[in-house]
Amino acid sequence: SAMLGGCRRALPAALGRALRGRAAGQGSRAVSTSWCPVGTAFDVKQQQQQPLRGGAAGRDTGLFGVPELSCPEGFQEAQDKALQESEQLVQKACSTPPGPETVMIFDQLSDSLCRVADLADFVKVAHPDFAFREAAEEACRNIGTVVEKLNTDVELCQSLRRLLDDETVLSSLDPETRRVAELFMFDFEISGIHLDEEKRKKAVELNVRILDLCNEFLIGTHIPNKIDKHVLPEHIRYNFTAEGNYLLIAGLHADCPDDLVREAAYKIFLHSNTQQLARLEELLVSRNSLAQLVGYDTFAHRALQGTMAKNPETVRQFLEKLSEQLSKRTQKDFEMMTKMKMKLNPHNSMLMPWDHPYYSGVLRAERYNIDPGLYCPFFSLGACMEGLNSLFSQLLGISLYAEQTKGGEIWSEDVRKLAVVHETEGLLGYIYCDFFQRPDKPHQDCHFTVRGGRLKENGEYQLPVVVLMLSLPNSARGAPTLLSPGMMENLFHEMGHAMHSMLGRTRYQHVTGTRCATDFAEVPSILMEYFANDYRVVNQFARHYKTGQPLPKNMVSRLCESKKVCAAADMQLQVFYAVLDQIYHGKHPLKKSTTEILKETQEKVYGLPYVPNTAWQLRFSHLVGYGAKYYSYLMSRAVASMVWKQCFAQNPFDRAMGERYRREMLAHGGGKEPMLMVQGMLQKSPSVEDFVDALVSDLDHDFETFIMDS
Repeated sequence: SAMLGGCRRALPAALGRALRGRAAGQGSRAVSTSWCPVGTAFDVKQQQQQPLRGGAAGRDTGLFGVPELSCPEGFQEAQDKALQESEQLVQKACSTPPGPETVMIFDQLSDSLCRVADLADFVKVAHPDFAFREAAEEACRNIGTVVEKLNTDVELCQSLRRLLDDETVLSSLDPETRRVAELFMFDFEISGIHLDEEKRKKAVELNVRILDLCNEFLIGTHIPNKIDKHVLPEHIRYNFTAEGNYLLIAGLHADCPDDLVREAAYKIFLHSNTQQLARLEELLVSRNSLAQLVGYDTFAHRALQGTMAKNPETVRQFLEKLSEQLSKRTQKDFEMMTKMKMKLNPHNSMLMPWDHPYYSGVLRAERYNIDPGLYCPFFSLGACMEGLNSLFSQLLGISLYAEQTKGGEIWSEDVRKLAVVHETEGLLGYIYCDFFQRPDKPHQDCHFTVRGGRLKENGEYQLPVVVLMLSLPNSARGAPTLLSPGMMENLFHEMGHAMHSMLGRTRYQHVTGTRCATDFAEVPSILMEYFANDYRVVNQFARHYKTGQPLPKNMVSRLCESKKVCAAADMQLQVFYAVLDQIYHGKHPLKKSTTEILKETQEKVYGLPYVPNTAWQLRFSHLVGYGAKYYSYLMSRAVASMVWKQCFAQNPFDRAMGERYRREMLAHGGGKEPMLMVQGMLQKSPSVEDFVDALVSDLDHDFETFIMDS
């Protein structure tokens, strides 16, 4: 949608903006008395914060400090205020002569709607109180309806068109303002604003239908399948949830040592479903119709506008070349897994799709002894947060402080609020850390933008506000939370997104922070994984929580090397998913059914046999948020790998490199073409071959570790 384009175009998890900020530099440089060291706040989490007060009467403020949101009914008030403000801004945009002010007004309009819609987008999934979730859901719907109307407001669009058609005015705009104007126009055109009334109406109908299909398909990807319990052998039934005479199969049980359990789960959970199949087929046809209606060959052509890849041809080339380079290594990986399967199960040694995740894990554990239990005591949450604080301080001159919250500001008593402070620029923004499991909280690690940064009309900067959501286990009272190596890496990954949000200090909130091309948005987060796997970084904070002993170097080396076991096969699987996504969103009508395409692509690109009567694509939830863009994970990883090797591998604490990284890659948000940012950082323009080489060279074992462990 045009007015919400900024927030929607970024990560599916990167949502929006809220509340009013104050300028950095206005009394924000001195360390506040309400701040405390970040590690302390997390390691004594139960004692650190006062319990939340019950009832609106006992609250000092509302959620995120928005006064109206001290109770669920406040969403209506916040929404009405935003809609009133947006009406005035629409009138102002239509009566303002073309110039930079037009873009500023559009950005204000986007901000006024996103400030509520995106805060509501977070609250509707994460708030423990059903009444809050319901009110937030309602606000999202209402603002969405208004946005649909704005998308087809011809007069509003023409005020922007006048600006873009006026060569004199256009040439006087700075590159960021011009790009933001073009992005707004792109969002309008996607809604069919340039079409005649009948086609425009059709575009709106298709947009609405696609939204509904996405929601229905997403729900369908998670629904368990039921089977009569007598169909399964008695000795494996206990692995599944019973419901009367039925068993519920809710996932793939990929880690289960029993081959039969994994086989049953795979065949039943992925069994084809007529309704879900119809939804997917209608979704793909509708996306294609909309893309063609607004002037693109395919949905993929439309989705890849403004990305690093730019078009489906580049993506196809990238995936084909990567697949080619991986094929021999993948074969070797499959051979190793087959040998392991023969050793453990001599009666049935053919490698099947349900074997890949399990046997690669067995090989890793056998070769490197990386039981998470050995590592957890060294990774207390407080120590990990101090590690991040130390890394950001050395690289970027930034410190994280825990700040006391007011009553009503947070939605759960274990949420922590961090102030992000630069040594000379002062307060840059806030990160709310919602790290612990609780009932009804989604089990996913993600980053939400709750308020985007922007330069306000009065010259102050609206500070960004984000939420980092993890699903860490709750520790015993008084004991620190201990993270597995995987959890620690996820924490670093999500913190990479948060830093992008804090440092992508653009003039316009439409392109702030992570609101950038999908295939660029994962670069800062994946780059943080490289830091999390470097002994020099880990050695600064990994201490045994009881003895204070540092994590031995060979344990870190073993962990890093273990990740390379069967990594080619794992990457080949990602290539298969990405190719499938491209075919589904490519030329229509599709030559075959989605299941036949899956079978053909799986056997050609992945290499393990297709299992009759299964339809994995019906569980492929990324088709919703990453339609035609699933390749983004691989391309972002390639860029992150190149940045790491060229700029940080020699010295992960290099301040000059940290400043260059901020200046060239983080500072622009989505306000600069992504490939130009990559060029600025690497000081060369990488080719598809460079991307492929970067990914493949990451699979090579480190010789020193190999010798040590031999």
